[in-house]
This record gives sequence, C-alpha cells and structure tokens, in this order.
Amino acid sequence: MKFSLVSNRWFRILLHIAVWVVLFTLPFLMRPQREMPPAREIVSYMLGNATFIAFFYLNAYLLVPALLSKRHYWRYVLAVIGGYATVVLLQSILSLYFHRPDQKSFWPHVLFLFFLFLFFLASSMAFRLIGDQIIADQRAKDTENEHLKTELSFLRSQASPHFMFNVLNNMVALARKNSDLLEPSLIKLSSLIRYTVYEANEEKVDLDKEIEYLKSYIDLQQQRFGKNVDFTVDLDQVDDHYQIEPMLLISFVENAIKHGTGFMANPSIDIKLKAEKGRLDFLVKNRYNPDSLEVKDRTSGIGLSNVKRRLDLLYQQQHQLNIVRSDGWFTVSLQLTLH
Repeated sequence: MKFSLVSNRWFRILLHIAVWVVLFTLPFLMRPQREMPPAREIVSYMLGNATFIAFFYLNAYLLVPALLSKRHYWRYVLAVIGGYATVVLLQSILSLYFHRPDQKSFWPHVLFLFFLFLFFLASSMAFRLIGDQIIADQRAKDTENEHLKTELSFLRSQASPHFMFNVLNNMVALARKNSDLLEPSLIKLSSLIRYTVYEANEEKVDLDKEIEYLKSYIDLQQQRFGKNVDFTVDLDQVDDHYQIEPMLLISFVENAIKHGTGFMANPSIDIKLKAEKGRLDFLVKNRYNPDSLEVKDRTSGIGLSNVKRRLDLLYQQQHQLNIVRSDGWFTVSLQLTLH
C-alpha cells in the first residue's frame, strides 16, 4: 500500500509542490516581524526561486542521466557551469528590475548565489541518485521474487511425481498381497491425486486438508506393511484454521517410511503433529538400519533436500528444522510459524 501510494504520479507531484512551498516560505516565517513584504519583493523572490527549481529538475532529469551516469564528466561540468551562469544572469536581471541595487552589492550577491547554487546542485544529484537506487532495488526485488516463484514451481513439480511413484508402487504391492484392500486403497489414491492436481497448485492450503492428505497416505502405507511395521500416528491437535504450503510435510513421512522399513528388527515409525497458538510442531521418528542407510540415501531422490529448500524460500526465519541420528533412531523435528 505504501509503495503504491508513493509510485502514484499525482501524489509525487503534490509532494514536490509541498516541499518547495515549505522550503521557500521558511525565510518569511523566521522573520522577527511577520508583516507581509511588498508585492514587488514577493514576485522577485518567487521568480528567483523558480530559476533554482528549474535547474534542480534540469539537472535531475537531463544532465545526470544523460551525462554524469554515462561518465561524460567534463561535459557535465561544463553544463553545470553553464547552468550557474544562466542562474546568475537571470537573478541579476530580476535584481536590477525589482530592486536596482548599487554596484557594490553585485559581487557579494554573486557569491551568495554560488553557495545557494551548490545547495540545489547537491540536492538535485542526491534526489536523482536516491531515486535511481530505489528503482534498482525494487527491480532487483521483483526479479528475485520471480526467481523464487519459478524455483518453488519447479520444486512442487518435483514433489508430485515423486509422491505418485511411491504410491503406485504401494498399489502394486497391495494388489499382489491382498486384492480385497485394493478397492478402498484406490479410492484413497483418487483423493490423493485430486489433492496433488488441484490443491497443490495453490500458494497456501488449509492445514486441515494437508493433515487429511497425510492421513490418507499413511493409511495406504499401513495397509501395505500391515503388522510388519509399527506405526504410531497423532495428527489431530489443531486449535485454529491455519494455512500452510501444500505438500510440505509429506517428504518427511516418505523419508521415514523409506528408511524405517526393510531389513531391521522391530521397525517403528512415530508421527506427531500439533498446531496451536500459531505454531506447528511436527515430529517424525523412525528406526533405521545403519548398514542400509547409505545405499538408500543415494537413491532417495529429491526428498529432504527439496523440503529444506522450500522451507528456506517460504519461511526463512520462521521455521526451525532439526535432523538427528541417535541410538538407532532417525528424528526430524520441525517448528513452523503458521498464519
């Protein structure tokens, strides 16, 4: 809102007018006596100020971009000298016409105009350079935002087929193991595909939908492994209507199932989620076999590296991710500020 107001042309024009009015009325306001000066003095003062204002914008919008910015330094110096000579000439004409000063006051008047000219020259250069810097910063920010959007779109496009690859493998396993479970599993798979096709394209989704998505995926995995893997799942503690980046949490669950199943004693996966007071606490633990971990890491695809990058892009200082391997447990703990 603030930037759109400042970028409005008419607002900028009114702002400039207000600054000039305040600047040039200060001498009258600081007078010990507040009586109105003669009309001739006011007209002379206004016309004299107009010469400085004209040079201010001439320097800011023509001389600096056309000469100084292109490193034509000598041309710029000559143009400034010419501008100063023009200001002195016009000011002298106004002084002779309205005040008719004596000859002794001419050179002090020229010296006074020189320092006043330097003030407007410096102000004009600062105005132009600061304006250019603001525009350059905004363009850089817009470019960075476009890069971030492109990268996020790429990461999301990776997440969806990676997920589908794993789920379709589960369908094959269920079909071979017990065909009676295939139909309800396909129904859940249909809801998962609907989520990845439609919801995952949104910038944010309701946390409740993301949780339902996780539950359906975990249910399919539990059907696949049956009693061979001990699942402990608690995904129900949400105290408000929060939103989250879609398909952000699934990679942690996929990683736990990849490394928490296979040739090991008592495979176990523990998944907990709690969202309250604007904070998400997500914990995923799994037992792992150190001997097979290195092999699976080389074939784990995008997995955790994907979600780490997405967290860095989207939540920056609003998240904390801890990954620990200790005592045969692989633990991922995520704390996230929710909106």
